Amino acid sequence: MQLATTAALFSALLVHTSTAADDTAFVTAAPHAGSATSDLYPPTGTSVDSALFPPESEVGFPGPTPTGVEPAAIQTAAAYPYNRGPTNQFPLVSPQPLGQDATSDKFDITKYWGNLSPWYSLSSADYGLPDASPLAPEGCSVTQVHLLYRHGARYPTSGAAPAQFAEKIANATKKGLEVRGDLAFLSDWTYKLGGELLTPFGRSQEFLLGIQHRQLYGHLLNNFTEAGTIPVFRTESQDRMVKTTQNFAAGFFGVPEYLDQVSIEILVESSGVNNSGAPYEICNNSNVASRGGIGNTMASKFAKNVFNATIERLNSQVSGFKFTTTDVLSMLQLCSYETVALGYSAFCPLFSQEDFLNYEYSYDLSFYYNNGPGSPVSAAQGKGYLQEFVARFTGEYPEAWSALNETFDNSSTYFPLNQSIYADATHEVVVLDTLTAFNLTALFNGPPLSVEGNTGENNFVASKLVPFATHFTAQVLECSAYQPTKQIRFLVNDAVIPVSDSYKGCPADPHGLCSFDNVVSVLKDRIDEIDFDYDCFANYTAEQGVDYNGRAPRS
Repeated sequence: MQLATTAALFSALLVHTSTAADDTAFVTAAPHAGSATSDLYPPTGTSVDSALFPPESEVGFPGPTPTGVEPAAIQTAAAYPYNRGPTNQFPLVSPQPLGQDATSDKFDITKYWGNLSPWYSLSSADYGLPDASPLAPEGCSVTQVHLLYRHGARYPTSGAAPAQFAEKIANATKKGLEVRGDLAFLSDWTYKLGGELLTPFGRSQEFLLGIQHRQLYGHLLNNFTEAGTIPVFRTESQDRMVKTTQNFAAGFFGVPEYLDQVSIEILVESSGVNNSGAPYEICNNSNVASRGGIGNTMASKFAKNVFNATIERLNSQVSGFKFTTTDVLSMLQLCSYETVALGYSAFCPLFSQEDFLNYEYSYDLSFYYNNGPGSPVSAAQGKGYLQEFVARFTGEYPEAWSALNETFDNSSTYFPLNQSIYADATHEVVVLDTLTAFNLTALFNGPPLSVEGNTGENNFVASKLVPFATHFTAQVLECSAYQPTKQIRFLVNDAVIPVSDSYKGCPADPHGLCSFDNVVSVLKDRIDEIDFDYDCFANYTAEQGVDYNGRAPRS
């Protein structure tokens, strides 16, 4: 017995020693390293046999089904249900950055992934309203809510940087790739991501967003009951956009109730087709690098040298491959995409806290200058939703002065003007275009972002404003303590955004409120100010590093 125990201990010691030695020894990559792999479910030719597995309506015996009152937590709850902490990313696993030990302060890497971050509740205090809450202020009741939200977590765009990196690994493998240390996993790594579809986590984000809004604003459904109608929710035709709205609706109305309790309008997203949710399809200058792509240029300039130390470290652990800045950014994206698609990524522990901060800032530059105030075309692209919001505020159909689709927007069937709940799904770039068009300058407070590095002087952060499932909300309220009593305010991911500095006639208010009529007047002026035709089609020169307030220069 003693000999057996000694042998087992000796064997374990040998395994441990061998593992330690292997950590410094190069491992030859397997022939399949870097190759693309995928699964297919459901199996071809399968479906549910409803004759064998009948639905609830046929089985019967549902038990008691009395309904209660609709929830109205936005004005009845004692505290607001903020989406903070680990719950905003359940069930994903995100490790600590390279170099962080158990005694270090926790650094949440998911908040430094730019538009690939999961959404979380922002603080109104960060935008100058320390006492504001999304809950209706005392004496106020929410009478109408307008929601513009982004799809949930998805696979990468087909053929984008993550897939290109995988192809480089596959090509290197054919010539003889060897890895060691932190990169040892690459010897057997394959590319497991699909293209552009919602991931399971992305579906859950939208489902929970629907539940959240039913809990907060469910009482507004009573208006539909009184009118004898159901809401129209809108989305675009891309698969992830349709599934986004379906999952949101399932969370809001329930399954299978959403199938006949809301009309889902699907607008075609394709080149040359007017659609406020995809304005880049008709705004030519948005696809001109020197106008609509300034952010890409500036992000590349910034990233050129900030990862040099990381590149040197990674290159010391590989033979037959030389990492570049492009590769590092691709692997950081793989960290993000694999986590939201597969639940965990071995790429994440490769990078330090500084790497993630630089990764985020590259996205900050990209979005600030592509779709924020530093872009000469962003306000024009967001003008469609600006017009549609104002149309719903006023009960008047919008003019065709933007990317909106007049055929649908001039119809009470497809563009009803009397709903108490509106919900439109779109892409993150369009959400940011819209925030710029609304002239919500508190979101971009400070000098234009510097390509030299993050000075911390501007409060714009991409992961805060354009993460997966980001949402922009307009609350219309009746407030007995205000004159006039009809008020309005705007929120982004639960943060109340002040408008007193950018909306003439709106005084500073601790709750971010302003007279409804005054805000509508300001927004009408903004619509007139934004020249869609000029900004999207004129031949002008735009400079890098300028705050254009989303408008094209005239000289």
